[in-house]
Amino acid sequence: MTDLALRNYAHLGDAVWEIFVREYIIYKTSNPKILHKLTTERVNASFQADMLYFIEEDLTDEEKELARRGRNLPIPVGRKNIQNTYRPATAFEVLIGFWYLNDKERLNFFYNKFKTTEFFK
Repeated sequence: MTDLALRNYAHLGDAVWEIFVREYIIYKTSNPKILHKLTTERVNASFQADMLYFIEEDLTDEEKELARRGRNLPIPVGRKNIQNTYRPATAFEVLIGFWYLNDKERLNFFYNKFKTTEFFK
């Protein structure tokens, strides 16, 4: 799998993650300011990095390899100062994008796992 394919998974994974979060949040409130706050708290590099660490023990060897390769993609210059956050967030997005295209059952497994955490209460 090429770096381009991994980047494409990350690009798609970013959008899929945001839709998941937004869909979850709309059942919490209808206040626009609170919707925005709850969404932006969960759709950012730091939170996504935390979610990768949260699911690492449940990843298969193939998924761990995808995450490793996603983590090692070249970093845009503007994000070099936050590499420790940006790299695992990109790896997380790679996994979300991969599951979205190739294994919806696995994606739903992790969605359900995320919903059980204090981050989504």
